[in-house]
Amino acid sequence: MLGVCALIKIIMSKFRKELEVLINQNSLENSSNTPDFILAEYLENCLKAFDYAVLQRTSWYRKEKDELNDKIADADF
Repeated sequence: MLGVCALIKIIMSKFRKELEVLINQNSLENSSNTPDFILAEYLENCLKAFDYAVLQRTSWYRKEKDELNDKIADADF
C-alpha cells in the first residue's frame, strides 16, 4: 500500500504531465519562448508555495486564537 506522500507524488507527476500537454496544445509557451515542461514545473511550484502559505496562515490564526483563549481564561469577569 502506498503512503500518502508517495500517492501525492504520483498525482503531482501526472498533473504536471497533463499541464505540459495543455500548455503545448494551446501554444502557451510561445509568448515567453519557454519550454512547456519548465512552465508546468513553475506552475506546480506556485501551487506548492501557495499550500505552504496557507499552512503558515492557519498556524498564525491558530496561535492568535490560542493567545486570545489564554487571555479569556485569565480574565476576571
